Amino acid sequence: MSISPNDAGEPNTQKPKIPFYQDVDGLRIPGLFSPEVYKSALTYKARPDDLFIVTYPKCGTTWVQNIVACIFRDGKPFQSALEFFMETPFLEMTGPETAECMKRPGAIKTHLPFHLAPWSPAAKYIFVARNPKDCCVSLYKFTESMPGYRFEGGEFDDFFELFINGEVDFGDYFDIILSWYEHRNDPNVLFFTYEQLKKDTKPCILKIGEFIGSPYKEKLRNDEKYLNDVILHSSFSFMKEHMNNYMIELNKMPKDIILNNHDIPSGIRNLFLNESQPSKDDTPWITYVRKGVVGDWRNYFSPSQNARLEEKFRERAAGTDLLNLWKDYM
Repeated sequence: MSISPNDAGEPNTQKPKIPFYQDVDGLRIPGLFSPEVYKSALTYKARPDDLFIVTYPKCGTTWVQNIVACIFRDGKPFQSALEFFMETPFLEMTGPETAECMKRPGAIKTHLPFHLAPWSPAAKYIFVARNPKDCCVSLYKFTESMPGYRFEGGEFDDFFELFINGEVDFGDYFDIILSWYEHRNDPNVLFFTYEQLKKDTKPCILKIGEFIGSPYKEKLRNDEKYLNDVILHSSFSFMKEHMNNYMIELNKMPKDIILNNHDIPSGIRNLFLNESQPSKDDTPWITYVRKGVVGDWRNYFSPSQNARLEEKFRERAAGTDLLNLWKDYM
């Protein structure tokens, strides 16, 4: 079922503007995603050499994708958007073929709750959690800026209601966070927060390297240039300039070049041939990197919204240590 803002043409002042979503087998996903590709992604069987980067949307996914890729690429960054999509594929967006064909070692991105994600005790999973208030604001700004959502000019107050009710991309924030938090101590799961990564970037990168494997751990600890290159090429200033420019370049690429390039997996080709793709101008099709700050929620939340999300957080996190994760940030 598609959820789309006022496709009939006439503005409706009685109802809030809603981003273009669709509900597929009980989970809400972006309207421009292919339901068939999403369903096929759920059939992917995790391989022993798989590394998954798991988050709720807008919780540091792109950041960790770039960190991991730079570790694997000897400190070198991605050179294009296609390289980014092919070497660290988004499973639900591009389908299992991209994950099966990707260059290894590599990492697979997913926003799936634990019960839907491909799981193997032999695979590895990095889960990054972000405080729900900043997550809400970042997801709002991402949704409002991305043409495929058809939500340009959408109000934060309307989006907040969707977020707190779990009616945005990939459902309820707390469902996904809690489902993976239960597995934080599994030997093949590395769980940390966006705020930890922001505050202690270098120690977190070393921890990621250690989790990935001893050779990377040793090289990061012993090769200062390699470590500094990883830090630089995954920094927000570097990503904001280069990642967004890569998306502009991809947006301007003629469709026939994408269609006829069979080195590009079909899941990626289909995505960028989607009718929701904007006109070929200097607007990124996806703006992955915006601010990357902690505490931006204070610029958006009303006192009432703050109290309501605090209450839901306390209710959903009751009996867990999650309440202590963000005591300094909420």
